[in-house]
Amino acid sequence: MSTPFLGRLSIISTHLSSNPHLATGKMSSPAGPAPWREPFSHHLTHLRPPIFTLATLHPVPSHTSITVLPRARTCVFRGFWGTLPPNERNPAVLNPPLFRSDLLTFTTDARMSKTSDILDTAGPDSQTVSGGPSGGGGPVEAVFWVDETKTQWRVRGKAWVLGPGIDGEGEGERKVREVVGERMRRVKEWEGDDDWSWEREVEGHFGNLSPVMRGSFKGPEPGAEVDYHQGKRLGERVDDLRDEEARGNFRVVVVVPEEVDRVDLREEVRPRRWLYTHRGKEGGREGAKYAGGKVEGEWEVVELWP
Repeated sequence: MSTPFLGRLSIISTHLSSNPHLATGKMSSPAGPAPWREPFSHHLTHLRPPIFTLATLHPVPSHTSITVLPRARTCVFRGFWGTLPPNERNPAVLNPPLFRSDLLTFTTDARMSKTSDILDTAGPDSQTVSGGPSGGGGPVEAVFWVDETKTQWRVRGKAWVLGPGIDGEGEGERKVREVVGERMRRVKEWEGDDDWSWEREVEGHFGNLSPVMRGSFKGPEPGAEVDYHQGKRLGERVDDLRDEEARGNFRVVVVVPEEVDRVDLREEVRPRRWLYTHRGKEGGREGAKYAGGKVEGEWEVVELWP
C-alpha cells in the first residue's frame, strides 16, 4: 500500500474521530457504485415525475390468524441518499458533496401508515426504539415501471426513517446512522472546513419540496375523517425550513437495497432478467453463489429466466 494513500487515510481518520456525527455513522466506503446504479439512474430520467410503488407489511391485531397484510402506495423517488437532486429554489444550506450511495430515498409524513409499517415490522436485529422519530429496518419493496425502456425494477431491502434530531445519541438515531453509514462511500477528501451532518441532509430534503408541499406536514392528519374537526387546513405554505410543526412531522426514508430485480421486455421474443444481490465486502472473497453468477464489487449479478 502506497505511502500517499496511508497519509490520506490518516487525515480522514483524524477528521472522523473529531466529528461525532460522522464517527457514529461508521461510513465504510464501499468499493464503488452498484452495477445496477447506472442503468437504473438512466432509466429514471424517463420518469417525470419519478414515481414508484412502495410495498410494506402492515401489522394487524394479534387475535387474528394473519399477523401482517400487504400495503402498497405510490411514492416519489427523491434521489440517492447523500446526493440531493439539484433544485435552484432550495433555500437550505446543503452538505458538501463528500458522499454518495446506492440508497433510495423518499419523503413522508410521520403520521402516515407507511411510517409505522416500517418501524413496527423491523426484525430483532434492527433494535428500533418504539416511539422515537428515527429508526426502522422494516422490509419493503419499491417497484418502478419505465415504459420508454419497457423495464421493471424491483428494489428489495430494509427501510430506515430519519426524523428530527437524527444527529443525536438516541438508540434509534445511532442505529440508523450505523446501517446507512455502512453503505455510504466517500468520493471527496476532507478539505478545509468542509463538514457534513445528517441533520443538514434531512433539512436539504425538506428544502427541496415546494412551500405548499412543506405546508402539508402541518395539515390535517392523513387518513382522518374529513368531518373530524382539527382546526387545520390544506394548502398552507411553509417558507421557514425550521418550522417546528412541519419539521416535527417530516421524515426522510432511506431504502437500503439487498436485492434488485431487473426485467427487460423490449424484445418480445427474448425478454431478459437479472438479479443483483448485495454480498458485502466479503462477496469477492467468497465468490458467486448462483449458477452463472458473477461478483462485481459488493454485488453478485446473475441472469435469470424472466
